[in-house]
Amino acid sequence: MGAVVAIEALVEQRRVWKGRPAPRRADGVATGHAALDAVLPAGGWPEAALSEILIPADGVGELRLPWPALARLSRAGERIVLVAPPYLPFAPAWQAAGVDLGQLEVVRAGSERDALWAAEQCLRSGSCGAVLCWPLKADDRALRRLQVAAEAGRTLALATRPLTAARNPSPAALRIAIDARPAQLRVLKCRGGLAPPQPIPFGDAPPADGQARAAIRGIGCGS
Repeated sequence: MGAVVAIEALVEQRRVWKGRPAPRRADGVATGHAALDAVLPAGGWPEAALSEILIPADGVGELRLPWPALARLSRAGERIVLVAPPYLPFAPAWQAAGVDLGQLEVVRAGSERDALWAAEQCLRSGSCGAVLCWPLKADDRALRRLQVAAEAGRTLALATRPLTAARNPSPAALRIAIDARPAQLRVLKCRGGLAPPQPIPFGDAPPADGQARAAIRGIGCGS
């Protein structure tokens, strides 16, 4: 029977490879939600990639989630484009969230096909800091085009979709589901790492829920 050798001795003799945790990538756009950033491989929204926000209904926090990142981008002079939002944005809520309204643009579209085309062009142009869209029935091919366009334009792409879309695979680099009760985030997919098994509480991000609902539902909208 062979002699027993201490592991420490083998390591010192460089006869055993000692694994180390993979370093965190620094190419993400911080979400502004510390608990979420801590579990994402990129430390935030993956830059130059498509991320999906999956929701069970409107007004559950789908704007509160990206607002901190959008606020920072807009204050840095980056253009934020909303392509065919389901409701007219409530400007006071966006402003209260810290978004520079001078950098916020809304693109209207006559159909979902037109909206997808517009989102793709905005992403590919490289002239935007972030592009938000709301595709309801986009298939894998359409989503892949958005992903490729985001990579080509080095732009943050955020697509808000129904939670039922989680049943189907997606080329998105990140997929986050928002639950209303309890208010929490579930990372379903994150490129470059394993999705955390535990949900993340999502109840302390400003502004208040009423204000967020007003922002997405268009309550009190002005021109």
